[in-house]
Amino acid sequence: MCVRVIPGDTVADLLALDDLLGVVASAFRSQGRGAVERPDRPHYPLGAGLEEDPHAGGTGLAMPAYIHGNRFTVTKLVTVHEDNPERGLPTVQAQLLLQEAATGTPAALMAGEAVTNARTGCIGGLAAQHLAHGPVTLGLIGAGTQARWQARAIAAATDIDTVRVYSPSNSRAACASDLRDAGLDARAVDSARVAVADADVVVTATTAREPVFPADALAAGAVVVAVGAYTPEMQELPPEVFERATRAFADVPTEVAGTGDALAAGLDVDCFQPLSAVLEGDTGRKGPEDVIVVCSVGTAVLDAATAEHLFERAEARAVGTVVDL
Repeated sequence: MCVRVIPGDTVADLLALDDLLGVVASAFRSQGRGAVERPDRPHYPLGAGLEEDPHAGGTGLAMPAYIHGNRFTVTKLVTVHEDNPERGLPTVQAQLLLQEAATGTPAALMAGEAVTNARTGCIGGLAAQHLAHGPVTLGLIGAGTQARWQARAIAAATDIDTVRVYSPSNSRAACASDLRDAGLDARAVDSARVAVADADVVVTATTAREPVFPADALAAGAVVVAVGAYTPEMQELPPEVFERATRAFADVPTEVAGTGDALAAGLDVDCFQPLSAVLEGDTGRKGPEDVIVVCSVGTAVLDAATAEHLFERAEARAVGTVVDL
């Protein structure tokens, strides 16, 4: 039984956002049609009994998914340890296990961090491509890894004019510099208001627990893509943003309705349309002045599609290490 092990640097080499946008869009359409299996993801505390280290422990998650007709079923295993940076380790670590759907035979073990970042970036890219005016002025709130992926994916999907980056930390300068190295006209700004003002697309990619920009700074016609809040305690958007919005979309409406953004605005699941409906061409922007919100909590269906796409590339290029399990 041979398994291909694909490390993170190889995954990064295999990734091409131009191609991945179509893969993610197809996965969304399958999810919207009900042609997927996506069990509830369990999450559980880690570290009980490790009394010798009072800071040990975190959260474990298992995220399985299968897209009907695909060659593989995929399970993403994730751990979140908030104290890991003090140990010189990543806060979030992830791996993906691919198994043949026909037989259950394991086929690959793949590093998952870049997969998660790229497929989440593509959500912003697709939202901008289908809902925004172009060329795009991008207001980026957050300056971490995911903020960079959002900007790169939006650039792959649309024509970006300029990027304005804001974060309360000094990381905004480094983020803008990295985006300039990637060929974007990006600059760090000193406030969220400046980042958002006159932006065609606003992306929030933070771990905030309270709103990260003033709603009145939004321009008419703006698309807001919020990818940071995924628990009831986390919130990026002021409720007034939803009051201004003509429509709101979500990657998983049932789960987005339980986030701090939705709860603070008093929104339930019926207030969100699935993003898949936009990609099917069933709905979208109605007028140039519409403010549109797209909220994402992440779906393992996108991990499954991305992992299969990358595995097929790895097979074709004969990269990774094949081991006998």
